[in-house]
Amino acid sequence: MASGLARSRGRRRKRRARSHVVEVSIGVAAFAVGAVAIAWPLSRSDAAPGHVVAAPTPQASPAGELTVASVDTDKKATKKRDKKSAETKASGPSKYTDTTAEAYFRSRWNDKTAKRVKDIRTTGRYLRIYTNLPENADNSKAAITLCKRGLEYLAERGEANPVVFVQSRFGENGNPVLANVLGPDDDDCRVTYPKPKK
Repeated sequence: MASGLARSRGRRRKRRARSHVVEVSIGVAAFAVGAVAIAWPLSRSDAAPGHVVAAPTPQASPAGELTVASVDTDKKATKKRDKKSAETKASGPSKYTDTTAEAYFRSRWNDKTAKRVKDIRTTGRYLRIYTNLPENADNSKAAITLCKRGLEYLAERGEANPVVFVQSRFGENGNPVLANVLGPDDDDCRVTYPKPKK
């Protein structure tokens, strides 16, 4: 009778061991299938470059906000940086742009020289015309023409002591002056340089 009891206990242990092995095997198989389902689309060589196979599902934060909004935030930050860069470099319209002067230039002239203008800023009697001209274009035909047009604009506004600066595109030296008029005593748009001391 003791030997019969020992045999039945041995069978129970074997059965438990087998059922545990089956459970572990099923778990491993399920994990492997899940891993393949995730990894296979990502490793496909026939997918188009830059093609997104799967996107993460938006997850709600405790406050109920979606956490996958970082892409929009990055775009806004990039736009803000680009706008600030345009303001610093004067390479396009900015919060400093004189929209009246810009409209005047656009409506009055429509030629290659006018297309050189990237931004126009006015402070009091000072008119600054920022262009895409290189910094070595000082006293060039385009720079002188834009300076004269700036004088016309200020004269129409009734400015008695006009000051005009035509400036190059942004570079290592900022936006160097290419042509200017420094007041009523300056009758020429040409940039003059001080003579070297002897």
